[in-house]
Amino acid sequence: MARRRGVMSERLKYELAKDLGFYDVVEREGWGGITTRDAGNMVKRAIQLAEEHLAKQDLK
Repeated sequence: MARRRGVMSERLKYELAKDLGFYDVVEREGWGGITTRDAGNMVKRAIQLAEEHLAKQDLK
């Protein structure tokens, strides 16, 4: 199966990892070293940020 191209920028992923407290694991082991829960939390947070951004645009 072909691998899908990522949707999140590398910068956003690193910022989320820092905010969620597992950046040190990413530095040591790479993205493969994070838990499934951490990955899920990262996606949830990215969705939350996107929704907040869209809500702000709707107010304009």
